[in-house]
Amino acid sequence: MDGAEHSLDHRGATGAMETTSGTDEFQPFDRNLIENLQSQLRLLQGRVKVLEEENSNLSSRLASCYCSERRMNFDDGSSSIEKSKKYGSLKDKTTEKKAVEKTPGYNTRILDHCSKRYIALKVMYFGRRFYGFASEAQMEPTVESEIFRALDKARLLVGGRKESCYSRCGRTDKGVSSVGQVIALYLRSNLKDPPNGENGNHNSKEHHDGEIDYVRVINRVLPNDIRVLGWCTVPVGFSARFSCLRRRYKYLFWGANLNISAMESAGKKFVGEHDFRNFCKMDAANVHNYRRCIMSFDISPCDVRMEGNLLWAFNIEGSAFLWHQVRCMVAVVFMVGQGLEDPDVVDILLDPVRTPRKPQYVMASENPLVLHSCEFEGVKFRCSTDAGEALQLHLTNEIRTYELQAAIFKEALLSCLPITNDESFSDNRKIKKKICHVPLLSRPTEPSYEERRAKLNSSSKSSSNTSS
Repeated sequence: MDGAEHSLDHRGATGAMETTSGTDEFQPFDRNLIENLQSQLRLLQGRVKVLEEENSNLSSRLASCYCSERRMNFDDGSSSIEKSKKYGSLKDKTTEKKAVEKTPGYNTRILDHCSKRYIALKVMYFGRRFYGFASEAQMEPTVESEIFRALDKARLLVGGRKESCYSRCGRTDKGVSSVGQVIALYLRSNLKDPPNGENGNHNSKEHHDGEIDYVRVINRVLPNDIRVLGWCTVPVGFSARFSCLRRRYKYLFWGANLNISAMESAGKKFVGEHDFRNFCKMDAANVHNYRRCIMSFDISPCDVRMEGNLLWAFNIEGSAFLWHQVRCMVAVVFMVGQGLEDPDVVDILLDPVRTPRKPQYVMASENPLVLHSCEFEGVKFRCSTDAGEALQLHLTNEIRTYELQAAIFKEALLSCLPITNDESFSDNRKIKKKICHVPLLSRPTEPSYEERRAKLNSSSKSSSNTSS
């Protein structure tokens, strides 16, 4: 018993000594760990204070920022009520969304605190699906509305139409295309102090370094049938409409069964300054001067043939044009080319004394008409290498797409059943009436300018008397 107790006491004493020695060995390690954790805690608390100060500074800067999301009406340049995303029920939001869709204009994110640059853009578009270029007719889609949607999406707008000093050169009608339309407006700039003054070389290399590649950025968000071809810095007083020196239109047509020589003779009579009231759609309420100057009117062949039929083009150049003027001139020249009218009929229609009222006739189709170029003094458009290569690739692909569509129509033409002379169908055939041409000078006429003005004045007097 004593031996066992002695042995047990010895083992207990040894264990106690081991435990005590173990505790003494780990006490310094625990103390260092606690000190390290406390040090890290103090560092984190200091970092939190720094972040809180930065957050306070950013909040104050954000409160003074002028960037806000607003809905702009580009038709009159005025802004409407700002969007609200915090309040309102789901029904109110749905009603608001419908109201926005019905409101004319564009929803834009205005960056009016950013640097801006006054530039001109050269634009091409295939006009078949558009209701003209301008968006003021409340018909969609228009080329102008698509351009502003792209500028909004690219975050390049710095204000509404009025604030951006927006102007356009040509106001092409529904279905008319262009490869040289020009617009001008302020857009966002990457440069801290972009050149916008009246003097100096605004298009030097140093004024382009670091600048936004407008052609590349805008073309990325435009539909396939609209493309920006180039851009150029212009002076503040520049107007795409009133600064234009001359505009050039092309009208394409197939020359089969047409007397090109007689058409050229008739076209030359348009050259010079004349009264074109009989070669336009008259707008007596807004237009009072119908004299315009045509600088050139010629006809040239194009390098395109289809089954021996050669494609031709009217090349018409003038300082300004009236509403539908080109299509009316082309329609009369076509009558001359078909042998239905004499070239001298142009001289008679250009004389408002001899022909005060316009004869009724159908204008030429709008689809072959192209606004080819707009000329300005000192304006040289530029395009970066990357943007130019992407643009050429896109246009090449578009040409191939349309050629494939043409090939499909050719296959359909070859697949048509042969025309038979079976007498059993003769009774069901419709007898076509022979078209009889009525000379232009023998046709019914539209009211003259003076008659239209008298009617407008009479209507205004009647309305004023009724209101009083």
